Amino acid sequence: MSKLRGVYAPVVTPFHANLDPDTERFVAHCRWLVDNGAGLAIFGTNSEAASLSVAERLALTDALLAAGVPAAKLMPGTGSSSLTDAVTLTRHAVAAGAPGVLVLPPFFYKGVSDEGLFAYYSEIIERVADDNLAIYLYHIPQMSYAPISLALIERLLKRYPTAIAGAKDSSGDWDNSKAMIDAFAADGFGVFPASESFLSRAMPLGAAGCISATVNVNPAEIFALFNGWDGSEGAALQSKADAVRKIFQATPMIPAMKYVVSQASGVEDWKVVRPPLVKLEEQAGRALMASLDAVDYRIEGYPRS
Repeated sequence: MSKLRGVYAPVVTPFHANLDPDTERFVAHCRWLVDNGAGLAIFGTNSEAASLSVAERLALTDALLAAGVPAAKLMPGTGSSSLTDAVTLTRHAVAAGAPGVLVLPPFFYKGVSDEGLFAYYSEIIERVADDNLAIYLYHIPQMSYAPISLALIERLLKRYPTAIAGAKDSSGDWDNSKAMIDAFAADGFGVFPASESFLSRAMPLGAAGCISATVNVNPAEIFALFNGWDGSEGAALQSKADAVRKIFQATPMIPAMKYVVSQASGVEDWKVVRPPLVKLEEQAGRALMASLDAVDYRIEGYPRS
């Protein structure tokens, strides 16, 4: 059964100008997200996780816990092209008390079979060997080229009914998200579409929430939508969330979100991304802020440095 519900941010990772992770600002950003109703899918795609080492991910997780951020709010991304790295990250997350882990399939080799993906997830589960392990499968075929098929989910659930807890669907294909929900949600499998734009369609069918990049910059409104999609303000909440999402989607999202957080915090280094990504040019940043102003978007209560 899925342990997790709600809206989760694949938390953007701040860096210093020298490209080292900025632990202090990472903790502050996570605290602000939690204060605004969000869970923390640290080390997701929008966290630049593929550009972080295993040691950096472990250290940042430990820093969050040492700062008092509740482990119950964490859904760390622990997938890797290296099986042993994935096991190390998953074992650490479970030992830290995270109630779920988001596990990307190995993404270097292309055209791998369901048999190969089943073996990858099976090895992680068997090697971690912890009854508290709850894996959320990460379906992002446009990046991984290793899709999580319905047949693979069914096979994994049959073999590991307590360890396989749900999935994040980042395909952007509503029909695929709906198929996952229709096939498995009734049995407690937690499906998280990767955009808040699907919330009003997904929640009535039994979705668990969403894991969305823009939760990083719009947590309170997306959390309000999660809680109120079926209320009198539901349509208005969905419309406003959609408007903000569309603006960010029209720009490279990681640099765009970091630009907005830089403006809110007053910290220039928030714009820094690790290569091969490049930060948003100022002209594009100003255009982004103007578009957001036009839909009355504001970041409320962000800590300033």
